Amino acid sequence: MKGIVLAGGSGSRLYPLTLATSKQLLAIYNKPMIYYPISVLMLAGLRDILVISTPGSLPALRNVLGDGSQLGLNLSYAAQPEPNGIAEAFIIGADHIGTDPAALILGDNFFHGAGFPRILRASRERLDGCVLFGYPVSDPERYGIGETDAEGRLVSIEEKPLRPKSDNAITGLYFYDNDVVEIARALTPSKRGELEITDVNLAYLKQGRAHLNRLGRGFTWLDTGTHDSLLAASQYVQVIEHRQGVRVACLEEIALRMGYIDADACARLGAGMKNSEYGRYLMEIAQSLGS
Repeated sequence: MKGIVLAGGSGSRLYPLTLATSKQLLAIYNKPMIYYPISVLMLAGLRDILVISTPGSLPALRNVLGDGSQLGLNLSYAAQPEPNGIAEAFIIGADHIGTDPAALILGDNFFHGAGFPRILRASRERLDGCVLFGYPVSDPERYGIGETDAEGRLVSIEEKPLRPKSDNAITGLYFYDNDVVEIARALTPSKRGELEITDVNLAYLKQGRAHLNRLGRGFTWLDTGTHDSLLAASQYVQVIEHRQGVRVACLEEIALRMGYIDADACARLGAGMKNSEYGRYLMEIAQSLGS
């Protein structure tokens, strides 16, 4: 399975913070926002990841992330010059996907919860069509909502329904088989001129091949594209890290635990940031897991 992080858009909801920098390089507590969606793909076992962003943001993202080799990843980059919809990511990334399934995550989505790697890998293994990830919300009329049967198969998808049939908001994480490329190419743009991800999901729904995993109690999902949600995510990470002594979305630690790099490589990465708590944490983790 190939991974895609769609990190485009102007970030206008975060003005004036994003007037001079990419939204995905803003901090969620002590790490750039882009670390968090990449960490999700890594936890799902993906190593070949395409980052799609605006032409103006790509140099800075590349400067922060490099080619991924330091993490045992293969990171590549592509431009989305205009915000033509989420589904355009599959057209831009068609060569990257090749004949493989694809996982897409939005660059401003934050996920955290116990057992998440197990859920992600199980979703990969049972992939037949598409797997979406739902999250219960108290105001479903503000979201795309998925209604499921007892087996988790999607029965309906509605955008911002006046009378929601469930409280399952469809999050910005999507797993698809390889048919998604041709489905995206066949879409008709919306009135806004965008290729809508909901139309992709509806195509799988009509085929009876759309499933939804509900991320319930014990999970956190945030769209960090507003000032309040960005602050909420930062406060959440701060509390978890201070109380538990762990790091959320620490790419180097994930790479070490997944076997993508060894303890010596992790220690070297930490030594390069030894004046920060983050760097010292990496060196401690490397020593602990390498002994």
